[in-house]
Amino acid sequence: MPNSPPSPKIYHITHVENLPRILTDGCLFSDVVINERGGPSKTIGMSTIKQRRLSLPVKCFSGDKVGEYVPFYFCPRSVMLYIIYQGNHLEVSYRGGQGPIVHLEADLNAAVAWAVQDNRRWAFTLSNAGAVYTEFRSNLTQLSEIDWDAVAAHDWRAPETKEGKQAEFLVYERFPWHSVERIGVSSASIHSRVRAELGGEPRPVVEIKPDWYY
Repeated sequence: MPNSPPSPKIYHITHVENLPRILTDGCLFSDVVINERGGPSKTIGMSTIKQRRLSLPVKCFSGDKVGEYVPFYFCPRSVMLYIIYQGNHLEVSYRGGQGPIVHLEADLNAAVAWAVQDNRRWAFTLSNAGAVYTEFRSNLTQLSEIDWDAVAAHDWRAPETKEGKQAEFLVYERFPWHSVERIGVSSASIHSRVRAELGGEPRPVVEIKPDWYY
């Protein structure tokens, strides 16, 4: 496996309709917190996996569950986005396609620095955090254990590549909006909508990123 990149980026995907509430809250919340507050404006995930994550342990922190953490991928154009793009998975009720999905990009090292300063637990996985067999890590010196070739792969049909591509970064309960550096969108219309939601704020940068989509 290759060494980890010097400045890895992390990506959280959400529906554009969820942005107003995120902006009002000033942070991204975990599924546990979101559920306690009545659920998201628009759900895009797989129902059974989301439910399973509420009870799956974060193995490096005794008592913590995956659903208590805000999840990020290490790449745009994730496997989950492909499922949304296909629009035919029985466990995904959302059928609106990838067009309204936005990528929220942050810097991994900055995210960890914030979490440490805030005394907030964080971890990363070597595959999908919703799988019972996944391995967890909580030290940046272990980043090289991620399969970075799989993370970057556009062709992930091989099972081992698909597993590696789904590695996640997790932060306990919430992640601050001010740490989001860039928003990647699929089209000019979504770009305009996101800019309007931001109300003219210069940050985060909003960019049309067709290479982040299928």
